[in-house]
Amino acid sequence: MTPARSTLLASAAVLPALAAVHAAPAISTFGPLRNTVMPRLAGQGRPDHVALTFDDGPDPLSTPYFLGLLAARGVRATFFLLGSMLARSPGLAKEMAAAGHEIAVHGWHHRPLLVRGPRATYDDLARARDAVADVTGRPPLIFRPPYGVMTTAAHLACRRLGLTPVLWTCWGEDWRRRATPRTVQDTVLRDLRGGGTILLHDSDCTSAPGSWRTTLRALPRILDACHARDWRTGPLYEHGVPGLPALPGLPGVPALPGLRGRGTGQGGV
Repeated sequence: MTPARSTLLASAAVLPALAAVHAAPAISTFGPLRNTVMPRLAGQGRPDHVALTFDDGPDPLSTPYFLGLLAARGVRATFFLLGSMLARSPGLAKEMAAAGHEIAVHGWHHRPLLVRGPRATYDDLARARDAVADVTGRPPLIFRPPYGVMTTAAHLACRRLGLTPVLWTCWGEDWRRRATPRTVQDTVLRDLRGGGTILLHDSDCTSAPGSWRTTLRALPRILDACHARDWRTGPLYEHGVPGLPALPGLPGVPALPGLRGRGTGQGGV
């Protein structure tokens, strides 16, 4: 056997192993397993609090409605922004940060990390992180991967960039064409427990067209349910996730009263 053929055969044997290592963290996509054995990655916080998070913004067509509803309810949230959306609406992102919402990273493009190598993964996260820091004046601390799928390369990139990955404990499946306000509410509350993290979307850029309207209509019902169960609702930086960097406060933003997500404001649509 020639040296070249030996090298080729050895490479062929190694590649599947490297692919397995790269994809191994994707097992955390399975919610019940993540919630049970990976509490920090799932966003499990203190039992009297629920973290409210939104993905895929900022979108000038929809995000302002969410900001208005949250302001009326006295609630802040964590928004995982796409860099490609941020570049189109930097002023809106500044408004979100100024209102006291936590700005986090969802990547630059909404593409699965499983098909990206280490270099492409790092470049995508770094580009989005730097854009958030430039626009808001505050380096982001948290990352959520597109589709909730982590890879070994993503974990390594997060470590280098000072980002902590956080997924969710429950979601509304609000991106679906068939979703209704009632199905979004019921899907969230089915799995929501004190200390949980809710995933919703304030943009339909990767969802069914107009799906954000369904989410907006479901949001007051979800906040009311949290209030009825005596859970405070807020961003991840208030959530008490073990090992997650905590922000003592945001400069220039007055403290909100101790509301529990009760009030009016049904959205503009």
